[in-house]
Amino acid sequence: MQKVTVLCVGKLKEKFYTEAAAEYLKRLQRHCKCEIIELPESRLSEDPSPAEKQKALAAEAAAIREKLPKGGAVVAMCIEGKTCSSEELSRRMTDFAVAGKTQVTFLIGGSVGLDEDLKRQADWRLSMSPMTFPHHMARIMLLEQIYRAYQIQQGTRYHK
Repeated sequence: MQKVTVLCVGKLKEKFYTEAAAEYLKRLQRHCKCEIIELPESRLSEDPSPAEKQKALAAEAAAIREKLPKGGAVVAMCIEGKTCSSEELSRRMTDFAVAGKTQVTFLIGGSVGLDEDLKRQADWRLSMSPMTFPHHMARIMLLEQIYRAYQIQQGTRYHK
């Protein structure tokens, strides 16, 4: 059984987000071992300088590396990543498993994104869309797509 980790910067605060995440985690139990690891987001000033943003990204990257599961595939969620269909995500998840990468970790950065070194080290850079989404919403969308990927693999009617 594949293990999926969603490693996120920032915590879900709104009840509707936490309920949605809990629902997808419950659904995913039948298909994989899924966990969410939340890391604290660096505090930034109202109008942060590029240096302040870089310092925050570096601190968040260090925290991510500390919690990053060993081995497996790493997928960096970032706007400059490649977009793909739900079917392609399903194929990628299957390909990771076939290649022996039973651990798949998705990285979601905070409000200023992900550190460039983390993105370079990832096995795949994935973008949900060229649009910008709050990282809390991106987490829910990602969980749904992971669930959909497993449903596609099983040929269920969930994905029409």
